[in-house]
Amino acid sequence: DVNLKTIAKSTAGFTGADLENLVNEAALLAARANRRAITKADIEEATIKVVAGPEKKSKVVTPEEKKLTAYHESGHAIVRQLMPCGRSVHLVTIIPRGNAGGFTFYKPDTDSSYISKKQFEADIAATMGGRAAEELVIGDVTYGAMGDIQQATQVARNMVTRYGMSELGPVCYDSSQEVFIGRDYQHTVNYSEETAAKIDEIVRAKLDEGYITAKKLLEENRDKLDVMVRVLTECETIYSEEIELIMQGKSAEEVIAAANAHAEKKAEEKK
Repeated sequence: DVNLKTIAKSTAGFTGADLENLVNEAALLAARANRRAITKADIEEATIKVVAGPEKKSKVVTPEEKKLTAYHESGHAIVRQLMPCGRSVHLVTIIPRGNAGGFTFYKPDTDSSYISKKQFEADIAATMGGRAAEELVIGDVTYGAMGDIQQATQVARNMVTRYGMSELGPVCYDSSQEVFIGRDYQHTVNYSEETAAKIDEIVRAKLDEGYITAKKLLEENRDKLDVMVRVLTECETIYSEEIELIMQGKSAEEVIAAANAHAEKKAEEKK
């Protein structure tokens, strides 16, 4: 039941070694279950394990932390589903993985080699969705969004300095060079301090715009946010089928019933 096209969509940017590692992890999962063949469920779990790290089900998480993680990950998922970013949410989990308290996994909708300016802006908004959900719900923010901020900042800076997607025009400002000075290397740039300040200003504006967009979408869809949090708190992991039901406005009870049925089906597949 393994579809190679599905694997390809899930592993964009993987090297040959990454793919080898993925299949090896899937083989280990199949062997532990005494199966002689790798199944779709094994590939799926192995992909997430390679991308985000292994599950840490033994980690002690308080109910408050669990609920906060659910809001954070739901913020990512809902904004992503509502933005035209070319990627849809495949899985949301609040089971700790690696250094993260939860994880939201995306898959591209099409096999495209190009990313537009609007898609980059949508990516920034979706990445900021977790922090926006925290502020919306608890009126405060945590350092859990640290990685999200780093990622969104890098996307915004690349748009300005490498892709020419700003009012500075189609100019590359990313030709920095390393120069050895004394005992260490230092970076030199080929543009003025005035231009550097303008780049910082535009990057900040793009991040602010993405954050405002994310928060507005979550405020307008607070009912869906609360339903997803309730479902995640109950089921811990949900997939695209359940996410679609939530976006259609189904109740938490209906989605939980569908999630339980989905979990039973996946358990049968693993057998």
